[in-house]
Amino acid sequence: MNIDGACQCGKITYEAEVNPQDVAICHCTDCQRLTGTAYRVTVSTQHSQFKITSGDRSPIYTTGEHEDAGQVGIRLGTVNQRQELKPRSQIWCSSALAWAQDLTGLSGRPGGLGQ
Repeated sequence: MNIDGACQCGKITYEAEVNPQDVAICHCTDCQRLTGTAYRVTVSTQHSQFKITSGDRSPIYTTGEHEDAGQVGIRLGTVNQRQELKPRSQIWCSSALAWAQDLTGLSGRPGGLGQ
């Protein structure tokens, strides 16, 4: 699947070829701190299938190390096609925040605060 995306300000953009099956949630405490939330959702692809189209390196993606150096983990929130990419697996579940596993009972509204 071809995807594209950008950082919040739009100065850094990218495009990639991904397998929609390679979307995962990471519950590790590093991801919790790095994202400032309960978990990080990424779609993985090969480094050769990922291209920055404007700007420079950014925290919108991460690269693997050692035997995983050829992997890129793209943060799902930056992907324009994110509605089409459903997580298929979870890792570091022992660090998961219990309340983050089921949000169905929370009240909600379509817009942000004050709307």
